[in-house]
Amino acid sequence: MSTKGKIKRLLPGGNTSLGFFSYFDYIIDLKDANKVYFLKGGPGVGKSHMMKEIGNEMTNQGYDIEFHHCSADPDSIDAVVIPKLKVAVFDGTSPHRMDPKYPGAVDEIINLGEFWDEGALRKKREEIIEATDENSRLYKRVYKYLEAAKAIHDDIEWTCNQAMDAAKFKEASMLLEKKIFNGIEIKDRLAQERHLFGSAYTHKGHIDYVETYMNDVETIYHLKGYAGTGKSSILERVAQRAMDYGYDVEFYHEPLVPKKIKSIIIPELDIAVTTHVDYQDRESIDLNKFINREKFYKYKEELEYSTKLFQQLIDDVIYNLGRTKKNHDFIEKFYVPNIDFTQVDEVKNRLIKNILVHS
Repeated sequence: MSTKGKIKRLLPGGNTSLGFFSYFDYIIDLKDANKVYFLKGGPGVGKSHMMKEIGNEMTNQGYDIEFHHCSADPDSIDAVVIPKLKVAVFDGTSPHRMDPKYPGAVDEIINLGEFWDEGALRKKREEIIEATDENSRLYKRVYKYLEAAKAIHDDIEWTCNQAMDAAKFKEASMLLEKKIFNGIEIKDRLAQERHLFGSAYTHKGHIDYVETYMNDVETIYHLKGYAGTGKSSILERVAQRAMDYGYDVEFYHEPLVPKKIKSIIIPELDIAVTTHVDYQDRESIDLNKFINREKFYKYKEELEYSTKLFQQLIDDVIYNLGRTKKNHDFIEKFYVPNIDFTQVDEVKNRLIKNILVHS
């Protein structure tokens, strides 16, 4: 293989109004995988760096890969997947909530904690405990702010929804479904669904990797509309119909409300439906056309106030996530000088060799 592979960037977990929400179970199908490696060990032992180097080596070998980024720090990697080889490497530490399911048969646990100087770390016991507990306190504040932001956003959605023409909305939704599924063969198979985040609230602000998984899709429909105009409802309807027809669907969720859909892709049909503003130049369905302007403008001042309040809460979330990042970096300073990275590199080289066995 000579052509360099492509990189898709995703997020398997997110900081949400429900706390840390995990879609880690959808990173790879463990029953279908050839091999899954779980890296264990504390902060600073090199898990993320190792996964980056493995992923980059695989792209140099010509394989497409998926980097699954950490919502706490988007520069860090929680998992790398090589889909063609059906191989994945995971960060197997908290809060990722992903543990080996078929040990030995599919999964292998690699403990990088074997390569740290435990005696040196124990000398910093009190500082490590205090910094770790402080991060837990900071995340509780983050989730309270996100919960409050959702309450404000719910009110914005409810206000806009009251002004919608339900009949015209339903007609637009049915027309889109007809356009997508007209003449499509119904398959005699159970469809598979995959759920992930494509964006997240992080210490760097709101980050989004949509171009890495959406740009290559041939046909993209864009849903335009204010909050509460029914975009997510249409996405649910289209996705359900695709699965009823036997087609797999990829779901990309909202970072604030983790069960709410932001985009879907139907890979076999090479079709996507998205609410993302980057795709307004594609065929667009403007749901704002179905708003009763008289009703809408009646609440104009309330909506403007709620929007400002929502943004202030999100700004507070990002500020406090910045504090968690500084605290995490502080914790890593205790670990990094006490790790034998020569042995970590030996593990990485062994993993790359073992992964390529499946090529």
